Amino acid sequence: MSLIAASEKRQQLGQFLTSEPLATFMASLVQRTPRDLRLLDAGAGAGALSAALVRKFCRAKRRPQRIAVTAYELDAAMIPALEQTYAECEAECLRAGIEFRAEVANANFIEAVLPLIRGDLFAAQQKPFNAAILNPPYRKIQGDSAERLLLRSAGIETSNLYTGFLALAARLLADEGELVAITPRSFCNGPYFKAFREQFLSQMSLRRLHLLDSRSKAFREDAVLQENIIIHAVKSAVKPEKVSVSISPGVPDENSLTRERAYTDIISPDDPEQFIHLVTDDVQETARQSVQQFSTALPSLGLEVSTGRVVDFRARDYLLPEAQEASFPLIYPCHLHKGFVRWPLANSRKPNAIQNVERTRDLLVEAGIYVLVKRFTSKEERRRIVACIYDPARIRSEKIRFENHLNYFHARGKALPMRLAKGLAAYLNSTAVDSYFRQFNGHTQVNATDLRNLPYPSRQQLDDLGAKIGEVFPEQTALDELTAELTS
Repeated sequence: MSLIAASEKRQQLGQFLTSEPLATFMASLVQRTPRDLRLLDAGAGAGALSAALVRKFCRAKRRPQRIAVTAYELDAAMIPALEQTYAECEAECLRAGIEFRAEVANANFIEAVLPLIRGDLFAAQQKPFNAAILNPPYRKIQGDSAERLLLRSAGIETSNLYTGFLALAARLLADEGELVAITPRSFCNGPYFKAFREQFLSQMSLRRLHLLDSRSKAFREDAVLQENIIIHAVKSAVKPEKVSVSISPGVPDENSLTRERAYTDIISPDDPEQFIHLVTDDVQETARQSVQQFSTALPSLGLEVSTGRVVDFRARDYLLPEAQEASFPLIYPCHLHKGFVRWPLANSRKPNAIQNVERTRDLLVEAGIYVLVKRFTSKEERRRIVACIYDPARIRSEKIRFENHLNYFHARGKALPMRLAKGLAAYLNSTAVDSYFRQFNGHTQVNATDLRNLPYPSRQQLDDLGAKIGEVFPEQTALDELTAELTS
């Protein structure tokens, strides 16, 4: 098989192989040395992770008497390399005086272990694992897929293979068993992973979080573009007072910045969404303190945030490059410009309008003042949250439509007062809010749920801030100074 074909196959399986330096770091996070190490490696690949842990124990002063590895790998092409890795592990353990055994299953991990979990037969067949180390596959699973239905049958609701693997690994661990995994950071926030977060965090106690803040260095050969996180957790309902949080652009080393954070700063007990916050430096800590001085929830402001109703590919037959007599403005992210909507855009690649016909009328929003926020930003953009005001005084139309790549703030379906809209947009565009947002959002999508979960200034504070914004929004430094005055 060619290198290109092998890479394409790995991507189809959601498979991204772990480098030896990364595997060595992950193995170093395992703290306990049990007499009998029963290790799970799910999605084992060529066995880099479990081999790194075996090497660690073989070279340690305190060693286990026995190591038993159970590895699951779906790709049959990886099995010879995996078996060779364990042959080398066996030889190294023999030299270290450790009894070694490996069981390799060329099988779908989910299918293989679900009967054990659903039937509670695991304890009858073998003892639970006391350690798990994994780099699970990263691939979305559709709601009607076989994998989704299998997971659902065990009470696990998730939209990606990697969180399915984590949930199963947690179930298969003994009490006080340790788990180390490298995954995308996307599970830390968002509605799609809420059920997973609730279940996983109720079972597991986080001890170490390491952020790989480069989107390419951890898996250079596989073009992985999302931020990744390494998790070390213990199966226990008891939560520690502190969690170690560290960060590096690539493979961690002795220069990686590590800080101790209160567990309640990482996961607030008052947060119904159970977002996981990663505060990695003094700048982010300052932003956290600044934003958390505000305590008003969005409903208390009389506000809601919704996602634009027009999904353009579904409404393709009704989209127009320019406004016509029987049409209304259609606002895309490209229309957001320096704090206000600029419409229409000449020679735009996106439509400027949508026909006013029966099929599109339920997509309408009454013309008025709204605050719009981009749902997606490119990884090159300086800001994650980009807010803008739709001002009907600048765009004459009785009705409008917002495209699905926008979120919009409204007063329970009604328009906002201009002063409030300006204050809200200024607050959302502040550097402090952007930095705070990045502490729980590691990807380029801004969900409505994320915006609902932010703390906000009071209505009076937003009005006062809005009164200081003119017809043109100030530059970033001046805007940040105005926002900082709210708490001075």
